[in-house]
Amino acid sequence: MISTFIASYGYLAVFVGTLLEGETILIAAGFVAHRGLLEWPLVVLVAILGATLGDLLAFLLGRWKGEALIERFPALARRKPRIHDLLERHDVIFILTVRFLYGFRIAGPLIMGSSRVPLLRFAVLNLAGATLWAVLISGAGYAFGLAINSLITDLKRIEETVLIAMLALGIALWLWRGSRALTRGQAGSESGKR
Repeated sequence: MISTFIASYGYLAVFVGTLLEGETILIAAGFVAHRGLLEWPLVVLVAILGATLGDLLAFLLGRWKGEALIERFPALARRKPRIHDLLERHDVIFILTVRFLYGFRIAGPLIMGSSRVPLLRFAVLNLAGATLWAVLISGAGYAFGLAINSLITDLKRIEETVLIAMLALGIALWLWRGSRALTRGQAGSESGKR
């Protein structure tokens, strides 16, 4: 059942997942690639495309409407000066690693778009960072599959349960992070009204 779903929609799920957020779906895709249901090099390539496009769109949105969007989220507005300062001093490292920083996967490129970082510089460094990220994160899922396989000889019997548990945990974490960000945004706007 799940094998058919993954075979039919696996690469599309990887693309959409990495376009929006990515870690959970990419770890699961690496695990599934270990099981032979997806091709690992293709998982990496699709993840690179999704992550690069997602960050580029966020950067362009930041370039176009960044100031107005950032001001709507007080927590983000407070971080903007620090991020611009980091970009002035360490733009290469920051652009390469922003997707690894908690809470900056989408906000980071948006804020970078509101900075003076040239589009071509961002695009090249973003592609390099996405490549590193896709290999490491999907590789972690693949390595998880290897570890589970060495621990449990009859993985076929429980692989669907493991995959569903991984996806459920990932969705729960994503929802929890989203609700925390929303709560922080509301608390910041409430304190700004006083």
